[in-house]
Amino acid sequence: MAKGEGMTPELALQHWLDRRLAAAPALWLRDSVASLAGGGTDRDLFRSVSLVSRQLGKAPLALDAAELAMAEAARPGWDPSLLTVDEAGRIRLLLAATTDTDSATDSDTFVRRLDQLCATADVDELVAFYRGLPVYPDAPRHRLRAAEGLRTNMRVVFEAVAHHNPYPTEQLPEEAWNQMVLKALFVGSRLAPIVGLDRRANATLARMLGDYAHERWSAGRPVSPELWRCVGPFAAGPLLADLARVLEAGTPPERAAAVLALRGATGSEAHRLLDHHAALRDAVAAHHVDWQSVLEYN
Repeated sequence: MAKGEGMTPELALQHWLDRRLAAAPALWLRDSVASLAGGGTDRDLFRSVSLVSRQLGKAPLALDAAELAMAEAARPGWDPSLLTVDEAGRIRLLLAATTDTDSATDSDTFVRRLDQLCATADVDELVAFYRGLPVYPDAPRHRLRAAEGLRTNMRVVFEAVAHHNPYPTEQLPEEAWNQMVLKALFVGSRLAPIVGLDRRANATLARMLGDYAHERWSAGRPVSPELWRCVGPFAAGPLLADLARVLEAGTPPERAAAVLALRGATGSEAHRLLDHHAALRDAVAAHHVDWQSVLEYN
């Protein structure tokens, strides 16, 4: 199957699973999909979803470059690179149970079914359902579901929403977006895998992160170097003073992060501060440090 017109997430998921499943599990999945697409009941869907791990296994889906391109064709911005076979199977079944994505009634049914599935799901199932957010019909209807995933105390579930997922950057309002970024730092999650992090940077978030850094410093606790990525575009006044402090007394990764942040600043004072640390600025450039690798800088 080549990418092109008519490609949908359902077709892409089915193609990837067909390539990886043995005959018996592949037949079970196709029969289950056909049954759900033909008007399956809630009970049919919930039973099929509950059997996925037993029927399909939990191996990584391990998509190749061509398959990732297929994902992009099916849904721009979709990154299914972390999916496992059972996660892909659950999403495929959930999508199969929706036959008319333009119908308000069908959208209501989808939301209700997803809510019921999440209410009784184990952790693996929750991760699958949240990783499916980018491909569900009627995207705005799932904002409350995404917010619920971000409130969880389970880091793996939080990251299913926050990482490698275009849904938050496309659908979350600014307040919810800011809280997601702050919580990522609070629970020790990386910021680099958050889609649209630079595009959604805003002055309110920068101030929140500055306050958070001061709280950490006051408690004698470390501050993630990634925090400064969202501060850089708004580096002025107290925030610029914070970056100056990091440049003077931070760890190597923190100092490198301050350099990267100041590169994104627009004010002349920020540029003068960066020039004052020209040796560090040039070393960061020479080592090709970026936000993906900054934590390893030494």
